[in-house]
Amino acid sequence: MDHFLDLDTIRAEMTGPHPSGRMTPEELGDNVARLVWESFSDFLVDPQLLASLRGMGIPIEEGVPQERAAEELLIFHMWTHSRAIELSFHRRVPPEAIRRALDHLHRAIFEDMVTNGTPRPQIPVFEQRVSARYAEYRAAAEETDARVGEVAVEHLGGSGESPAAARRLTDRAVEMANPLRDYLEGVDLVAD
Repeated sequence: MDHFLDLDTIRAEMTGPHPSGRMTPEELGDNVARLVWESFSDFLVDPQLLASLRGMGIPIEEGVPQERAAEELLIFHMWTHSRAIELSFHRRVPPEAIRRALDHLHRAIFEDMVTNGTPRPQIPVFEQRVSARYAEYRAAAEETDARVGEVAVEHLGGSGESPAAARRLTDRAVEMANPLRDYLEGVDLVAD
C-alpha cells in the first residue's frame, strides 16, 4: 500500500517552523504524536493488514478492529515511534532530553485519546499496558525484528498463531521506523 510514511512525508510534516531541524523535546513529542496517529490511521485503512487481522479471528466492525485489538495496535505504533526516537538520539543528546520528548509524546497521545472519548480514569490503566508492552517489545527487539512482530500478534488476541501477520507487523514496524530514524538524524534537540 502506498499510504505508508516515507522520508519526504516525514520531512514535510515536521519542518514547520523549524527549517533548521532544531526543536525542543516537547515540539518533537508533539510532532511524533501526530505521526503515530497518522500511521495508525493508515494501518486501519490498509486492506492487506485488515485482512491479516480478520485471518487471525479478530473481529472488524465498520473497518475498525475490536477495541482491545485497536488499543494493542496503537501501543505497537507508539512503541515503534518511541524506539525510533531512542535509537536516533542515543549518545547524541542527554538522556533527559530523550525522556522529555518521549514523555511529551505519550502525554499528547493520552490527551488525544481523552479528547476523542476515552474516559480519563481509563488512561492510567492504558499507561500500565503501554509500559508492559514496551518492556516486551524492547526485549523482543534485542532478539530479532521478527520477534517484535510475533509479540504484537500474541497481544492482539486473535485465535491461533499467524506467521504471515507477524511478518506484516514486523514489516510495518520497519516501514515506520526507518524513515523516521533517518529524519531524526538531522534534528537537533535544543533546550527551551
